[in-house]
Amino acid sequence: MSPESSAPAPRKRCTVAFATRERQYLWSVELPSSARIAEALAAARTQAADEPGAAEIPWDSAPVGIFGEPRTRSDGCADGDRIELYRPLEQDPRERRRERVQRERRAARQRR
Repeated sequence: MSPESSAPAPRKRCTVAFATRERQYLWSVELPSSARIAEALAAARTQAADEPGAAEIPWDSAPVGIFGEPRTRSDGCADGDRIELYRPLEQDPRERRRERVQRERRAARQRR
């Protein structure tokens, strides 16, 4: 056996994150250097199997990203990346602001 073949395959460590209003989940996963986001999610899903509430995590349907940048599951990830599962917004923040401004304007008119 040559010395090259006995060297361990390069690996990387990533963190997979998901948050609800009540709790933040973080899983540290070790992956082959060629691993994609989908593989990191699969490794985290395996780790999370016994955690309370983990069954409600949208592993297959949630949008994903790395450090807040949207990505696809087929994209690669680098050593040290934070892979995030995003939950859907209950309401578009811009729409919520428009509604708040309208309420405030109506209230100001009524006070006159």
